[in-house]
Amino acid sequence: MEGGWSARQSALLCLTVSLLLQGRGDAFTINCSGFDQHGVDPAAFQAVFDRKAFRPFTNYSIPTRVNISFTLSAILGVDAQLQLLTSFLWMDLVWDNPFINWNPKECVGINKLTVLAENLWLPDIFIVESMDVDQTPSGLTAYISSEGRIKYDKPMRATSVCNLDIFYFPFDQQNCTFTFSSFLYTVDSMLLGMDKEVWEITDTSRNVIQTQGEWELLGINKATPKMSVGNNLYDQIMFYVAIRRRPSLYIINLLVPSSFLVAIDALSFYLPAESENRAPFKITLLLGYNVFLLMMNDLLPASGTPLISVYFALCLSLMVVSLLETVFITYLLHVATTQPPPMPRWLHSLLLHCTSPGRCCPTAPQEGNKGLGLTPTHLPGPKELGELAGKKLGPRETEADGGSGWTKTQLVELWVQFSHAMDTLLFRLYLLFMASSILTVIVLWNT
Repeated sequence: MEGGWSARQSALLCLTVSLLLQGRGDAFTINCSGFDQHGVDPAAFQAVFDRKAFRPFTNYSIPTRVNISFTLSAILGVDAQLQLLTSFLWMDLVWDNPFINWNPKECVGINKLTVLAENLWLPDIFIVESMDVDQTPSGLTAYISSEGRIKYDKPMRATSVCNLDIFYFPFDQQNCTFTFSSFLYTVDSMLLGMDKEVWEITDTSRNVIQTQGEWELLGINKATPKMSVGNNLYDQIMFYVAIRRRPSLYIINLLVPSSFLVAIDALSFYLPAESENRAPFKITLLLGYNVFLLMMNDLLPASGTPLISVYFALCLSLMVVSLLETVFITYLLHVATTQPPPMPRWLHSLLLHCTSPGRCCPTAPQEGNKGLGLTPTHLPGPKELGELAGKKLGPRETEADGGSGWTKTQLVELWVQFSHAMDTLLFRLYLLFMASSILTVIVLWNT
């Protein structure tokens, strides 16, 4: 029994050695007896399949060179809060297996075969920035040429870390990286190269990528830094992927409605300051703008402070200031028509200075009132002030004007003119804000 068991062990050992050494000549030529019109006999590649657990090499000191390329076929999503980019890639790997070689002329003219990838040695290439488990489907095949070159295409859904900057949302551009490396083989065992040029990868990705999505591909660049982990040095290829958001959706749904509401609020200055409908009209616009912000909040990034949020805050602040100014003007006109308080000399001088023709402040009273649809009033000039100062008023007039030398009617006209000047100043502030906003949008869109 012991002799029979030893004979079996010896036969099994010889069979194993013969499989491992099959074709171990100078060229590692595969026997073409398994190639016929009915297909390929798997036994012809059995020796190669048995070695799939080991890196294929004929000289241990020569590292295996793996050429990498990929195609960015879709950008599935960008999460600004978690700083993640979700994309779909086709990763292409090409390397040489020295144990595979056959003569096509002797093998019924076959130059290329497809073999299940699970039967071959596969390089452990992964994306360093990936934050998800590799969900590569099973049953993928690889192309094998007669010279032993293997081409393996692997589709993958990659969720990778990306440093996102959303300040210029929705006109933002993001630069994300895909770093391909091996987590097992150092530079002594594996080197990485390029199967295609970067411009070829960029052009192919632009042709394949979803053109109707939110993001568009701007360009791809690469770098080849080494990664040092302790005493080990790993080869890697880093691709810089630049993408840009298409802002049309956000311009139509966010910027245009907001601009319309602000423009209507600016047109409300054409309502007379004495009108009782002006304050309710502004309150209605302010409530409508708050409802608009609540409805459109889902379109804004969940984290950070983009420039568009600052724009919305300025619009809301300007509308609040406009409402407060309307309340103040209404109160001021009410007080001026009942018991006008005396106007300080500095305020009267400032009013004269700002309403004189050729000033950069609000226009002259007649022009400002004509543009705002208000009734023009007469503002006393320096000559009239001198006459008023030298004129003796009656007891009732002196009591009414507080001893300033002006009559009650003139005080009313002064306060009314002051309210018109405030309206003109705030109206010009609205125009300046809207013009600067439109200019900023045009610059960001074309940059």
